[in-house]
Amino acid sequence: MSMISGNTNQNEYFPITRIPSVNSKEKINAMKTSRRKFFQTAAAGSAGLTLSAVPFALSANPAMAADTDDQQLFVGDDIAIAQTQYGKVQGFILRGIFNFRGIPYGADTSGKNRFMPPRPPKPWDNTLPTVWWGNTAPQIMDNRYSNAWSSFVDHWNYDDVSEDCLKLNIWTPATDTKKRPVLVWLHGGGYTNGNGIEQDGYDGENLSRKGNIVFVSINHRLGPIGFSDLSAVGGSKYADSGNVGALDMVAALEWVRDNIANFGGDPGNVTIMGQSGGGAKVCVLTAMPKAKGLFHKAVPLSGSTIKAMDKNYSAKIGGYILKEAGLTESEVDKLQEMPWKDYLLLANKAAQKAATEIGTPGMHGDFAPVADGRNITEGQFYAEPNGLSANIPMLICTTFHEWGMARTMPEMEKITREKAIEMLTQRAGMGGGLGDKAAAVYDGYAKVFTDAKPIEIMTLVSSSRKGVIDTANAKATQNAPVYLAWFGWEPPLFNNRMRAFHCLDICFWFANTDLMLTHTGGGKRPRVLAEKMSGALLQFMKTGDPNGGGLPNWKAYTPANGETMMLHDKPELKNDPDREARKLLS
Repeated sequence: MSMISGNTNQNEYFPITRIPSVNSKEKINAMKTSRRKFFQTAAAGSAGLTLSAVPFALSANPAMAADTDDQQLFVGDDIAIAQTQYGKVQGFILRGIFNFRGIPYGADTSGKNRFMPPRPPKPWDNTLPTVWWGNTAPQIMDNRYSNAWSSFVDHWNYDDVSEDCLKLNIWTPATDTKKRPVLVWLHGGGYTNGNGIEQDGYDGENLSRKGNIVFVSINHRLGPIGFSDLSAVGGSKYADSGNVGALDMVAALEWVRDNIANFGGDPGNVTIMGQSGGGAKVCVLTAMPKAKGLFHKAVPLSGSTIKAMDKNYSAKIGGYILKEAGLTESEVDKLQEMPWKDYLLLANKAAQKAATEIGTPGMHGDFAPVADGRNITEGQFYAEPNGLSANIPMLICTTFHEWGMARTMPEMEKITREKAIEMLTQRAGMGGGLGDKAAAVYDGYAKVFTDAKPIEIMTLVSSSRKGVIDTANAKATQNAPVYLAWFGWEPPLFNNRMRAFHCLDICFWFANTDLMLTHTGGGKRPRVLAEKMSGALLQFMKTGDPNGGGLPNWKAYTPANGETMMLHDKPELKNDPDREARKLLS
């Protein structure tokens, strides 16, 4: 699940980069004159327009970018043109950063392309305007804003929903020939919801400027459209149907490999990063043979996995779908003809029936990447020390209070130990209840977190790191290092009830704390931590090691010591701080 939010203020786009003083009017005027000269002399229709002639102040200097008395947006016929293998695209320049929104990396996935692997987009002759976000992948949007408080804090950015959704967005300091590190962002929302720009914290402008990197975000197929395994009822034609959403991500990475150099990026230095469901997608890509060589570092946040869905279960879901549609196996192609919303509702209903009759697949949900042995490896990821992704460094982070519940429920602040245990007995986070172990688990966490209130203990238990530790332990058996972090910074909002909630850390990694005011409150305090976290991320992107970016010395994770970077106002490295409490959950 992804919790999403944010709002922008024109004065809050530079929360991290400090603006150097300019002591001379001559310097300012010279930079302004240079900027005007560039746009006056830019060659129209240049196939591979670069910024070799652009003053550095335009493409990377925060002083020019933040000059609110000067023009900040540049868009026009001869501005921000780049070449892709399918045709030219035109974006715009905002505060010195080139923006390209909604670039096609794949064809429309509707009709005969539904349930099929992604296909290349049709080339275009004229320059394609890429100035607005691409379509959101099909998903149920009803009642998305039904709760006033959630809408205030976690308001979503969504555009048209369509099966023509294989689009990506790029932020880059320049479309020159320099080889900048590339970050590819995979959105949250499980495997069912979300898009590449659903919260303002996903904006790549600040990180692109701060680190001189290229930031890419993508949309891909989701839910039943992206992960309906029809192989058992549709034959070889549908052999890949259970993983087309994952294959979309591979196609996006292939596009990056083949085109990102025209946007100032280095295809030989690509980091994939995602949060919640996006974090799990990062792990899935590390287990896909077709993705090998397309990325070089991996960063899962608040979501990870060491295996994909069992193919036998996914195949049974496909059978239930066909039955619910009233079709025979020879009529399976008719599922491609249904309106997408009708298909989503039908498939979800079928999955519910399957869950009732044969059980549930657990945390993966009903529609998720499938361990088919064809596109995604079977068994546990990272099982082979020298296997797939063995040389991919990984940085993993979770938050203290992933599943907090007191933000809009002030009465929860006053619960007693006994009430917390009662609630944990019945339910703990996304899993089932703890039953008879609830009291022992609660007391175990209380011994570790001695100052925590009952509501905080209950939230820590519900937000257990057990899953991420399993991922870190498995990945640590391979050659490349693993770095582990635990985010505990708490915002001063809602009478301090928000705590370190699911999604909060995203805007810190991307230097966007002043864009996400309803998450952070804005200002200096979150900005100081964001400076360090975004610096560490940029170092990791460049070298595979987060050290040197502003955080304390960050040792690589080992199962023996459990080295964990604690991220709060005063970051510190600790050895597995919740190990003894976590053992009680086994």
